[in-house]
Amino acid sequence: MESSEKEFSKPEPCDDEPRKAKKKTAKGSHRRRRRRRRRDSCRLINFTSFATYFPRVLKQVHTGLSLCPETLNIIDSFVKDMFERIAEEAGRLTRSSKRCTIMSEDIQTAVRLLLPGEMGKYAVAEGIKSVIRYHIHR
Repeated sequence: MESSEKEFSKPEPCDDEPRKAKKKTAKGSHRRRRRRRRRDSCRLINFTSFATYFPRVLKQVHTGLSLCPETLNIIDSFVKDMFERIAEEAGRLTRSSKRCTIMSEDIQTAVRLLLPGEMGKYAVAEGIKSVIRYHIHR
């Protein structure tokens, strides 16, 4: 009978220290929590591609069209290559004028030098419009 009594008896309490009850805060007093900002991929300095922007621009120009992955890779490599060429040329122009900062005039001149004829003029005109829009909305 002793064995059956032990089976149904309550287990002995642990010798650990009792846990302290958490203090409840009043409903009116809210603490402000600092939110950690997530780094968006588009805000990182070492981004991998421009490919996320091409479909957005295409949607503005032609609503029904889309781009296949191979096309995105080709356009992306083209844009990266042109960006590097323009930046290098603008850097050379800045160094030749004995300055430390690349200015918008250097970018304009580099684009005119690298892109042939009407394409260069059109690119400079679009760039000027973009800079004006940036300064207005800033």
